[in-house]
Formats: sequence, structure tokens, C-alpha cells
Amino acid sequence: MKLARRMAALEPSATLAMAARAGAMKAAGLDVIDLSVGEPDFPTPPHICRAAEAAIAAGYTKYTPAAGLAALRKAVAEDYTRRSGLAVTPSQVVVSNGAKHALHNAFTALLDEQDEVVVPAPYWVSYAELVKLAGATPVLVETRIEDDFKLLPEALRAALTPRTRMLLICSPSNPTGVVYQPAELAALADVAIDADLTVLADEIYDQLVFDGRTSPSFPTLRPGLTDRTIVVAGVSKTYSMTGWRIGWTIAPEPLSKAIANLQSQETSNPSSISQHAAVAALTGPQECVEQMRRAFQLRRDLVAARLRRLSGIRLPDIGGAFYAFFDIRAALARARSVGIATSLAWCEMLLERQQVALVAGSAFGAEGHVRMSFAAGEETLARGLDRVAAFLDDPTTPRA
Repeated sequence: MKLARRMAALEPSATLAMAARAGAMKAAGLDVIDLSVGEPDFPTPPHICRAAEAAIAAGYTKYTPAAGLAALRKAVAEDYTRRSGLAVTPSQVVVSNGAKHALHNAFTALLDEQDEVVVPAPYWVSYAELVKLAGATPVLVETRIEDDFKLLPEALRAALTPRTRMLLICSPSNPTGVVYQPAELAALADVAIDADLTVLADEIYDQLVFDGRTSPSFPTLRPGLTDRTIVVAGVSKTYSMTGWRIGWTIAPEPLSKAIANLQSQETSNPSSISQHAAVAALTGPQECVEQMRRAFQLRRDLVAARLRRLSGIRLPDIGGAFYAFFDIRAALARARSVGIATSLAWCEMLLERQQVALVAGSAFGAEGHVRMSFAAGEETLARGLDRVAAFLDDPTTPRA
């Protein structure tokens, strides 16, 4: 069979590919430390699991409205209103099969052929591919580690063309962990308003911030932004519910209706049981969120301190999420003599020699860098960092 052209241009997820390779090595009996996937290692909190069990027992195993349960849309709206201060209604919420599906819904509903979407690089691996699947063109704008990989307003202006339709922004960021300050986001908002851009704000990590920082929601920054912003979020990271597959969009009501219509034809509703669990997550005790956030901050402290002690490694200010995105270009320059010339080759050799799985920066639009997830226990992280340090000292020596 001949594949459609869109499939020929589609790149597989480098993160999942590395995780699959690490999993195969583990299955073969190797002591692999997998720091590739962005998945909290904590169990889903018990009260959320009990809500799912109760939903099954009560027979809530049938179709729901395509846009999600009324109770969950209400819970999302009330939670967002409480935390952001910006009033939204349940009619602005569409619940999807995870935040990745929410992104797909927004791109498909808004973008036409030849439209352009400005995507700051480094970027999460699926952004560019989802934009391309919608028939549009991702315009990748390089950022600098000296600026903590933040998109500057002058760089955004320079990237605009008559075909620019959307700006995509993620804070706290996957893959870099950086958190934009309110004034920095407001400056980007001013450019978006002047250029009449739609803004897609991926805020999936908005409660995982460190050192007393805040992560303001994009549409709160300027009057009028609510009419041009889609907020994407979900329960995966905040409540350690990655496998439950519940995300959502918060958008102007006409767009939300369009997204609900799209979803009704593509997937129907998300899992009814997962939706009931998500209601419990948003309306139930929130101490679990703070406990996990504190644990991630301690892990951030460990990882950042250890990486900064390594020769030739540079690291931005990690303000949130659970990733360290570090510059290995100096290490690559030394490793060329043994045939390691790219971040992908570096990660492949690290996995082969030291059994540590990281993800190459090239997958995120930043060659010469590497992403490490610190969604793992401190002992595991310490062992992984020991192996990374040994590899930097001599990439040709296998782990003892």
C-alpha cells in the first residue's frame, strides 16, 4: 500500500523510541537507568484511584458527551478560575484523550494549508509533527542557553510573515524546564496582539514550579488575550496520571464547539472511568500535588548541582517541570576522535556503554544538547549521573 504524503513526512517520537530501546535492554537483563520519558514515577494518589473504582462499580462505563462529562468540564473551569483569577465557563472546556490530543484538536480546528506556527526551539518533540499533520508549517525559532532558552519578542517579530497564524508557547517548558517571568510572557503577548496571532499556551506543567516561582496563565497577561488564546492542560503531570489520558483545552466558546464537533467524529469521548477519576483529582485533596512538587524540586537541586560540576556542561535555570536540558557541545568536540559527532550518537553510545537512556537534543530542535528527565528517585538519579560523569571522562570505556 502507498502511504499518504503526510505519513512520509512524519517523524516518530524520539522520546518513545529511546524508552522502547531502554525497555528492550531491561528485558534482556541489563541494568538500564531510563531517564528518557517525562513521566512522574509516583503512583496515582489513592483517592483518585478509588474514584475510578467507584465509577466502575456504579456502572459509569458508557459513552459520555463527546466534549466530556459536565461534572469534569465544570471542575476544570472552576479549578482554572480559582488558580488563574480569570473566569471561564464549562462551555469553554473540551476534555480530550490527553494533552497531546488536545493539541491535535486545536491545530486541526484552526490551521489551514500554508498557515505558519511559530515554535520556539528547543521544543517538545510532538509540536512540529502535530502542526505538520494539520497541513500547516512549523516555523522553528532558535533560542539561546544564555537567555535560558526563552523566546525574545524581537525574535518573534523577526519570524513573522503574512502566513503566520499562531504562536505556540510552553511554560514551564518541556524540554528545558525554564519558566517565563510574567513580564517576559507579556512582551510576547504584545507582539501577538499587534500581529493578530492566535496563541496556544501549553500549561501542562503549570503547578510543577520551584523556588517560590509562579507560572502565570498566558491569557491573564493582557486584556483581550482570552479571545485569541487556547490553554492546553491536563492531569497527567500534576497528579501522576499519564496513563489515564485526560487532557483539555480552554478556549473561546465558538472554538470549543468546533473542537467538540471534531472530537465527536474522531474519537468520541475520552474514557468515562478516567473522567470520573479526573473529577476526583481536581475537586479532592490537593496535598498530593505539593508533595510531588517538593520531591521534584529536591531532585532538581540534586541534578542541577551534579551537572554543573561536570566539565564542559552548560545548563539553563530549571524553574519547573522535571527536565534538565544541558549543552554537551564541548563534550562532543572531544568525542569526535572516537566517532561521536552528534547528540544522537552521544546518547546511543551512552546507552550502549553505560546503560543510561537520555534523549538527543536534535529531537527537540537543538543539536548539541541532551534532555534528562529527573522523574525518578534520588538514588536512581545519583547512579545515572555517576554513569554520565564516567562517560564524559571516557566514552569508550564500558561500565564496569
